[in-house]
Amino acid sequence: MTTTTENKTLDICQIKALLPHRYPLLLVDRVLTWEANKSITAIKNVTVNEEFFNGHFPHKPVMPGVLMIEALAQTAAILSFLTMGVQPDENSVVYFVGIDNARFKRPVGPGDQLKMDVEILRVSRGIWKYKAVGSVDGAVALEAELMCTIRATDDASKAAGQ
Repeated sequence: MTTTTENKTLDICQIKALLPHRYPLLLVDRVLTWEANKSITAIKNVTVNEEFFNGHFPHKPVMPGVLMIEALAQTAAILSFLTMGVQPDENSVVYFVGIDNARFKRPVGPGDQLKMDVEILRVSRGIWKYKAVGSVDGAVALEAELMCTIRATDDASKAAGQ
């Protein structure tokens, strides 16, 4: 897969080459645009067939907030790998190290398209910090600052930043 800025979109096969997640936890359907070292915009098409709607909530289906945050984090991970110009192997893992200022502004449900905009704020000592916003039809559904680190699985027990 090419990671030059000439290719501004990614389809699901290209996304699966960058993320280890698979159904039912792969939460990014398409990357609309990205710019290395800056930002990415991706989408998650939310359908009534999502397994979590069976229990959250049967009478009023709402996408769980934790899964919306996860979708933003997956989008951030894609941006990090594209920025580094690397394709992760089975030994690469992206871990959360912090979530700040998370706010949920509106519910997301079946039929919605969650548009995810993630911007790199900084990278320091192996910690990536992002500003992330999820919206539906132009209305903000959630926002948060996310911090992640990329580790090899054999380094996973070390503290962040070491």
